[in-house]
Amino acid sequence: MFLQFLYPLVKYFTPLNILQYLTFRGAYAALTTLSICYIFGPRIIEALLRLKVGQAVREDGPATHIKKSGTPTMGGVFIILSMIVAVLLWEDLNNHKVWLTLGALAAFGGVGFLDDYLKVRRHNSEGLKPWAKLILQFAIAIVLVVILYFTGGEGITVLYIPFFKNPVVDLGILWIPFAVLLVVGESNAVNFSDGLDGLLAGLMILVFISLAILTYLTGRADYSSYLGIPYIPGAGELTVFCLAAVGACVGFLWFNAHPAEVFMGDVGSLSLGGVVAVISLIIKKEILTLIIGGVFVLEIASVILQVASYKIRKKRIFRMAPLHHHFELSGWAETQVVIRFWILGGLFAIIALSTLKIQ
Repeated sequence: MFLQFLYPLVKYFTPLNILQYLTFRGAYAALTTLSICYIFGPRIIEALLRLKVGQAVREDGPATHIKKSGTPTMGGVFIILSMIVAVLLWEDLNNHKVWLTLGALAAFGGVGFLDDYLKVRRHNSEGLKPWAKLILQFAIAIVLVVILYFTGGEGITVLYIPFFKNPVVDLGILWIPFAVLLVVGESNAVNFSDGLDGLLAGLMILVFISLAILTYLTGRADYSSYLGIPYIPGAGELTVFCLAAVGACVGFLWFNAHPAEVFMGDVGSLSLGGVVAVISLIIKKEILTLIIGGVFVLEIASVILQVASYKIRKKRIFRMAPLHHHFELSGWAETQVVIRFWILGGLFAIIALSTLKIQ
């Protein structure tokens, strides 16, 4: 909005020229979301308490989690709302990639909101039926991917793999089911990683900082040419979006740090996971994003292995899945698990970004 309405006045007031810089708008988008979360967070938490929007804790989970029962959930709402405000203020609203990403945030957030609402209404940890949740996720993913398929340009269907400068394969029409599975899988993987105070918020800060770097480089013809990565016109605007997400997650972490005053809920985790996947598709970093979010991959892999092992062998591999609960039940304190997973997330991000020069 500022870019559309204020930048044209640069001929009368030259300091407004700074609005053309992604780094400036990205920094202030982050400050906007951070400020909104910090200022309005306590009021939203109070409102959730009045509405008795409390978290129902799994009875088969770690005993230390019982005391968390009743803690306000659906805190992801003020992540989404703060990001919408920041995007509308600081983004180039003529960029369709921005609207596609914002649509993914709102749509997956809607599914998460419905899931959280049903959990609260029923006073247990059962929200949407798994099949209903997946149908909604697949429907949203299909719409987003088809739009991207027809608007993403001729290179949208090619697949890049880290350490290889050139695309390894053009998936053609098969890119659509691949992309749909990636979006749904990433959304659920992030959702599985939300279970400890501050865990997901901290991991998402690392992921969105990495994506901010990648979107900036991908949107610059000079930097992308130097690094040998695909240049995507207009992708640079997503840097502002990613930094807005960083600010929102930092602001949310203020209230979600142990002991948490509010939980993110599916409304936050599903939406952030869906956004990460959509951004990775836009900038052609589908595989690299799986490395950046390596902790999410480990979390969802632990769930798949646990379920498969129990169905086939009637034995469990882990004490409990997702993986962070396994370590809790193995004797690690909650804060130990969180900080060590943050460290692991940082290592994955560093490894992923280092591949830009190793190709």
